[in-house]
Amino acid sequence: MTFTDPHVVLLATGGTISSRASEAGGAVASDTGEQVFKALGSPVSHPVRVLDVFQKGSYLLTFEDMLRICTTIKEVLQDPNVLGVVVTHGTDTMEETAYLADLMHNGEQPVVFTGAQRAADSETPDGPDNLARAIAVAGSEDARGQGVMIQFAGTVFPAAGARKSQTLRLNAFANPDFGVLGQVSARGEIAMAGSAGRPDALPLPQPGGRSPRVDLVAAYPGADSTLMHAALEAGAAGIVLQGTGSGNANTSLCSEVAVAVASGVVVITSTRVDAGPVVPIYGAGGGGEDLRAAGAISSGHLRPSQSLILLNLLLRINPDREWITEVFTQRGRPPEPSA
Repeated sequence: MTFTDPHVVLLATGGTISSRASEAGGAVASDTGEQVFKALGSPVSHPVRVLDVFQKGSYLLTFEDMLRICTTIKEVLQDPNVLGVVVTHGTDTMEETAYLADLMHNGEQPVVFTGAQRAADSETPDGPDNLARAIAVAGSEDARGQGVMIQFAGTVFPAAGARKSQTLRLNAFANPDFGVLGQVSARGEIAMAGSAGRPDALPLPQPGGRSPRVDLVAAYPGADSTLMHAALEAGAAGIVLQGTGSGNANTSLCSEVAVAVASGVVVITSTRVDAGPVVPIYGAGGGGEDLRAAGAISSGHLRPSQSLILLNLLLRINPDREWITEVFTQRGRPPEPSA
């Protein structure tokens, strides 16, 4: 086989799928992409070319690391012989990197993130099965035009709205608001749902550009404005407020939001609740309606993890608050089902 023939590219970044027990204790991402691929031990649906990006647990990744993965995806997709891309990635922050990649993906080729819940040296690793299924999806005609996806335990999710919902179970991911794109069997048989419309891709930031600080602050019973004030003092250009319920906080946090917005900081209100939109309903000094009046922008159906990723990217591209509001309105809304 030569790579002038149609093939899938496997980008290895580390994670549990590449992890083994270390002498120091605990599992550590150590296997190369070739080792991860060879662990399959059986033929796959499409020829595969393997590239290593890095070997890290995804809990260690920075936004710059995620941009490096996205840049590599764009580079390999310039090859017309590439059917699609599989990214092996730790599950802790897979929802962030996959979403960032989806925001900037404008091609027809599928990009599929996958990983494992059990280490490579466990008695029954789940990584090889997840990888084989992801390769089948990445090379499939039926998956073209679907954007960036997460495939885990046979279920294919759109990156937008996806989140890790189980710490240890093999079916680790869910997407309660944006739904499921399809299923893939252990034999590589794929059943994809109809594709909905996708927003236009956002540009990839230029290397060496501005790196805004974006912080996440949680509302909880008894919370005051100390942590949000500390974020402002540290130079935050954006803050995601993890509200309660439909996007609520309290009087102290709401007052600090007003101070932040007045100083030019962009504040996004999300929620800790698993599903449903962020909507301004309540007043009385700290509810969602008060946060809206103070200048906070609703995340729609995006949860804090992906709201933070979107805000970070937008601030790098164009810090205009009105434009950021428009993008969150568009991106925070689940797509309409295709007719």
